[in-house]
Amino acid sequence: MAQVVVMPQLGNTVESCLVTTWLVKVGDVVDAATLLCEIETDKSAMEVPSGVAGTVLALLAEEGDDVPVKDPLVIVGEPGENIEELLAGAGLPPVTTGEAGEVNESVPEPLVPAAAVPGLTQGSPGASSGSATVSGDAVSPRARGLAASQGIAAGQLAGTGPLGRVIERDVQAAISSGAALTPGARAGAEGFVPGVAGSGIGGRVTRADLAAPQTVAELDEAPVSRPSSGSGSGQAGSGTVREFPGEVSETPLKGIRKVIAERMMNSLATSAQLTYTATAPASGLLKLRKRLKNAADADLAGVTIGDLVGYATVKTLAKHPTVNAHLADGPSSGSGSVLRKFANVHLGMAVDTPRGLLVPTLRFADTITLREFSVGCKRLANDAIGGSISPDLLSGATFTVSNLGAFGIESFTPLLNVPQVAILGVDAIFPRAVINADGSVGAEQRIGFSLTADHQVIDGADAARFLKDLCAAVADIDLTVLG
Repeated sequence: MAQVVVMPQLGNTVESCLVTTWLVKVGDVVDAATLLCEIETDKSAMEVPSGVAGTVLALLAEEGDDVPVKDPLVIVGEPGENIEELLAGAGLPPVTTGEAGEVNESVPEPLVPAAAVPGLTQGSPGASSGSATVSGDAVSPRARGLAASQGIAAGQLAGTGPLGRVIERDVQAAISSGAALTPGARAGAEGFVPGVAGSGIGGRVTRADLAAPQTVAELDEAPVSRPSSGSGSGQAGSGTVREFPGEVSETPLKGIRKVIAERMMNSLATSAQLTYTATAPASGLLKLRKRLKNAADADLAGVTIGDLVGYATVKTLAKHPTVNAHLADGPSSGSGSVLRKFANVHLGMAVDTPRGLLVPTLRFADTITLREFSVGCKRLANDAIGGSISPDLLSGATFTVSNLGAFGIESFTPLLNVPQVAILGVDAIFPRAVINADGSVGAEQRIGFSLTADHQVIDGADAARFLKDLCAAVADIDLTVLG
């Protein structure tokens, strides 16, 4: 009996997941452990196991689709089994089947339907009998967003996604098949479908072109505007003419990268960020790290400089509740702002992963030992890098530490992970000039810190006091660890 595999719920806060790569195709035989596809939440990447055994009868989403959790994803059953009832129960239209009930995997070319181009009718030269318009419900969210930004009527495009759905690549194909719009034309396009010849510079479509669209015959006869050899070309080598600007690659922001971009812009737009810098003697850190490295306990031997600084940060935060806080209901909400202070420290750690920046949270970091702190940090970092971390552990931090010291960075400006009100940047250890008690000049190893704080709730003096206490905790790291 055919069964529907749904998009799994990967955490209490996850509402939808992006299908990044299908690992199976229609007709493949799978068992319960077979991985069907790779998916991304807004914070991490996962793989979806089948959970049932049988033959893949239908894939109900396309790569790039954002699928709500618990929505149908795959149908698995016996070859030739009728799945129309399952599709109807899931609110999906029936799929086209070939002989023996096998799902037809062929998809139409991404053509513009005849009704979309003025002057082109069914039966006219260039009309495609296989093209058909689809309703707005058959357009993926990503395709709809891209189409709206370009002034294109996505609902009038032929879809190549599952069940004829219009997906992002259909809109991209439509954009590339027609001339670009000027900003004025894009603002007033109201359902433009590529195919209108442009009279603007470089063949761009102007508002006048949209007001008086041409016929198909005129489109076919319209000359293609190309830059002259001298207008946009440059000399490269001996007599070689190269078009400016040369080869360019474009990569749309999607998945985690898109989420990072949106959150960073939101961080700057909703907070008053100011960065303060200070340095602390690092000799105590280096000496303690050397002693721990020779410890018989493997976990203690694995304690790093970053672990020691993070542990000192947690101890310092306990004395500065205003820094270990969230600013909720921001000023743009109209309901006033609330500073939410936390009795415990839930430390966020910025981790560089193959999918981009992730910030796993070490919960109740103020209640554990240095050994437990080090083990917990490494476990979270490894899970984030490997893509197996629970999405629930990628939120809820009350303060974040971003360590770029290993890259040799002497100073930087970390951006707030809102609604948190502060974030600490850990810089590299460098020798600094120092004047000794006898007046001679020497060198001292020092570590730098960059504290970014929200000036809406943290004044400069408050930030300075926090940094002063942190530097003291680092300078006397032996006592800090014992305390």
